[in-house]
Amino acid sequence: MENGTNAAANADQITYWNARAGDTWVALQKRLDVQIGPLGEKALERLAPKAGESVLDVGCGCGHTTVELARRVAPSGKVIAIDISKPMLEVARQQAGLAHAKNIEFIEADAQTYPFDANSFDAVFSRFGVMFFVDPVAAFKNLFAALKPGSGRLGFVCWRKLAENEWMAAPMAAAMPLLPPQLRPDPIAPGPFAFADAERVKGILTEAGFGDISIVPHDQKVELGGLQDAVEHCARVGALSRLLNENPSAVDPVMETLRDTLQEFETDGAVKMGAGVWLVSARAR
Repeated sequence: MENGTNAAANADQITYWNARAGDTWVALQKRLDVQIGPLGEKALERLAPKAGESVLDVGCGCGHTTVELARRVAPSGKVIAIDISKPMLEVARQQAGLAHAKNIEFIEADAQTYPFDANSFDAVFSRFGVMFFVDPVAAFKNLFAALKPGSGRLGFVCWRKLAENEWMAAPMAAAMPLLPPQLRPDPIAPGPFAFADAERVKGILTEAGFGDISIVPHDQKVELGGLQDAVEHCARVGALSRLLNENPSAVDPVMETLRDTLQEFETDGAVKMGAGVWLVSARAR
């Protein structure tokens, strides 16, 4: 299945993830999976997908979680993986092929509006893929309708506040003196930190119809690779990458200060920094 209906609902995000951001995630795919894979694993443990189940992977990206879900529900279960990023889906299909995972179907579409079959999934999962909806209540109502009533369950992992994520906060703090003054971002605008407020997340899920909502904080060190890889990573992923793209003359001095900053977190040849997430679970009542 390809190209879901009403693509305009998330037009800005579709453009963003099909251009520079999607290409960056493809280029850094292996490094990103090392970094955020353990955080996704924590959410998977809570979801506990079982053999024979049908699971929807929302914002599947380059397919790391999709392949793992497919392995867990095999041989009789299936995974539907949805994402708005064409370049990332191309990699995801390749990863599924390399893993010989034949119980996966990919959809290039917006999960906020895509017409999923009603009451068809045992579980919905996402690793950092649900914070980008323009209308999160509408999106989760759509996902709720796709779950089997009474037994269907939801599980995802999302970022807490920037200040609670050292791996993003420290590089940003180091770079800001070298960049023009910035307006304070809208804390609930679609983006990585849109779900930083647990009460907001609970309200969204409640309004969408979910019950048995659990939102648990989890802190863990994440690995950004060797020092040079870590510098490149921080400069190319997230808000700092956008600022550097808008201010090319600042790239060289920012990269230099990033190297000095990240060197303090290097241990045994790898940069490891703190990450703070919410592990979220709920049920379709």
